[in-house]
Amino acid sequence: MPLHLIDTRKFEDGRGWFAETWQRDRWAAWGVTSEFVQDNHSLSRATGTVRGLHFQTPPHAQAKLVRCVRGAIWDVAVDVRRESPTYGRWQAAGLSADNGRQLYIPIGFAHGFVTLEPDTEVIYKVSDFYMPECDGGLRWNDPALALPWPLPANGATLSEKDAVLPLLADFDSPFDYDGAPLRPLRADAAR
Repeated sequence: MPLHLIDTRKFEDGRGWFAETWQRDRWAAWGVTSEFVQDNHSLSRATGTVRGLHFQTPPHAQAKLVRCVRGAIWDVAVDVRRESPTYGRWQAAGLSADNGRQLYIPIGFAHGFVTLEPDTEVIYKVSDFYMPECDGGLRWNDPALALPWPLPANGATLSEKDAVLPLLADFDSPFDYDGAPLRPLRADAAR
């Protein structure tokens, strides 16, 4: 199943706006059939805060639907499905409270983001519950991935855990390739 970039339509009037951010039947038509069971919400105070690259391994692997509700992020997904012809390649998108875009990340991708503004909040749905024993990730600055993180002059702010995650070369992927190679992102319009 591919990554999906969703342009969320906002209905605006004098009071503000309204947006439908998830509609199971419409999204199923795009191939997004995940059943979401948990919502997560993060606040990152500093511009340049990097979170990731994270995933949860089987049997509790997670698909994610990510949106930024305050501020802005550069959101990235890296293909880590063994035997995928696009293994180790990535796609990224700018998500912000202003553009309302969302990124759907299927199982088998490492996910991370960097904040582009202070006090940025991100909300994401996941398809399985958090299980610490299945928590995993890859180093955010792995030279093999060559991610062009848009960082401020003072560099990245990150957790101790994220600073020491393994490199892709040292990672034995538990994720199977599903036959859908990573493709350039195109926006689906939520109507």
